[in-house]
Amino acid sequence: MRKSPSSSAFHTPTPEAISQLKELISDATYASLATLSPDEGYPICSRAGMSTLGDGTPIIYVSGLAAHTQALLADPRCSLLVGETGKGDPLTHARATLVCVAAPLSSQGDIYAEARARYLGNHPKAKLYADFADFMYFTLRPIRAHYVAGFGRAYVIDGDTVLGAAV
Repeated sequence: MRKSPSSSAFHTPTPEAISQLKELISDATYASLATLSPDEGYPICSRAGMSTLGDGTPIIYVSGLAAHTQALLADPRCSLLVGETGKGDPLTHARATLVCVAAPLSSQGDIYAEARARYLGNHPKAKLYADFADFMYFTLRPIRAHYVAGFGRAYVIDGDTVLGAAV
């Protein structure tokens, strides 16, 4: 397994930075999802609706027909880019790339019920296809986060630290 990038370009994570990262993730309703193509091994990137479980674990709800879903089923390694831009230079706005391992959720159990309720709470229009047989939820367990809080404020934060409700 590759090590995270050299820490020389990154600041030591502060409680404030960790709190801001958790809030950024919990507020996100869409993200860019990068997966590895099972056919060629090249990265593919798409937009996915997202939400989080109560512990901060990102979840997505995707069609089994989509290329990114097939990629996740073949190789669960992925990354998720969260963050919104506002006025001004988009590169000065907070954003985070979460390096993750995806796992499909069984359609039974408490975690599935929580994922469904939280996702549909954030995406009410998804109720139109919430019971389609080809759709499934995935949890995306963060291994680490590359968090950019703004120009010159970058952090690498361990995945276990990423989890936990926003404070």
